[in-house]
Amino acid sequence: MSAVSAAGGSRRRVQLWCLAFLLPGLVLGGLFTFYPMVMSWYYSLVQWNGFGSASTFVGLDNYRKLVHDSYFWAAFGRSFLFVVVAVPVRLGLALLVAIVLNNQALKLSKFYRTFFFLPVVTASAIVGIVMTFVLSPFHGPVNQALQHLSIVGSPVDFLGNSHTALWSIMGVEVWKDFGISMIYWLAALQTVPKEYQEAAAVDGANAWQTFARVTAPILLPFAAIIVVLTANNTLHLFALVQSMTQGGPYYATQVIEVFIYQTGFASENSGGVPQLGYASAAGCLFGLAVMVIALLQLWAVKRANNVRGQLAGAR
Repeated sequence: MSAVSAAGGSRRRVQLWCLAFLLPGLVLGGLFTFYPMVMSWYYSLVQWNGFGSASTFVGLDNYRKLVHDSYFWAAFGRSFLFVVVAVPVRLGLALLVAIVLNNQALKLSKFYRTFFFLPVVTASAIVGIVMTFVLSPFHGPVNQALQHLSIVGSPVDFLGNSHTALWSIMGVEVWKDFGISMIYWLAALQTVPKEYQEAAAVDGANAWQTFARVTAPILLPFAAIIVVLTANNTLHLFALVQSMTQGGPYYATQVIEVFIYQTGFASENSGGVPQLGYASAAGCLFGLAVMVIALLQLWAVKRANNVRGQLAGAR
C-alpha cells in the first residue's frame, strides 16, 4: 500500500512540475494572445478613439459601415491578391529548388539551403528598408542595372508608382519568404521512399514520369498543408508594406493589416481621429477570413489523403 502511495505521490510531483513549467507560457499566452483576441471582439462593438475610458456601445454598426467601406474592401482584395499571385509563384519556384537540393549527389546542398533560408530569419522591417534603397530611382542598384543593360531608358520608380508598387512588394515578399517554402518541400520530399524511385527507374521511367507517378501522389497531403501555411503567411504583410510604402502611393499598396493600423492608430482613414472600435471590427472580419482558410486546410488534407489512398489502391 505504501508503494502505491509513494508512486501516486511521485506522479503528482511530476504533474506539478509540468504545470510549473507550463505556467509562464500560459500566462504570457493569456496576456498577449487570448485576452487581446477577446477584447478585440468587444472593441468591435463600441465606438472608441483609444484615448481615455469613454466609449459608446454601438452594436454591429461598425460591421455595417465596413460592408459599405470601399477602402476596406480594396485593402481586403489586395491582401488576397497576394495569396492568388504570390503563393503559386513562391511554391512553384520553391518546389523546383527543393527537388534540385534534395539530390544527395549535389555538393554544397546544405550551403545553398542556408543561403536561400537567410532572408526568412531577417526581420521584415529591415528587409523593407533595405529594399527601398535597392529599388530607389535615385541610383538604386536595380535601376542602374536595368539602364546599363538598356532595358529601360530612364529610372523606374518601383515604389512611387501606383501601377508598379504592389507588384514590387509582391516580388520582395516572394524572395524573402521563399526559403521557408523550400524547407517545407524538402521535408516532404524526404518522406518519399527511395526504393519507389529506384523501382520506377528500373521500369524505365524518366525523371518527369517518376515525379508525376511516384513522388507527386505521396506529396499530395503535404502539399495541401504547405499551400495553406504559405497562404496564411502571405496574408501577414504589415511590417514589409509599412516599411516600404506605408500603404501608398494613393493607397495602392494598402493591404488589410495596414488599413487596420492606420484606422486604429494612425487615423489616416478616419479624418484625423483614431477609430479603435472600427479597426477592431476590420480585424475581426480579417480573422474570420483566416479561419476559413484554416478550415479549408482541414478539408484539403482530408481530400488529399483520400486521393492518396485511391492511388495507392490502384497501384
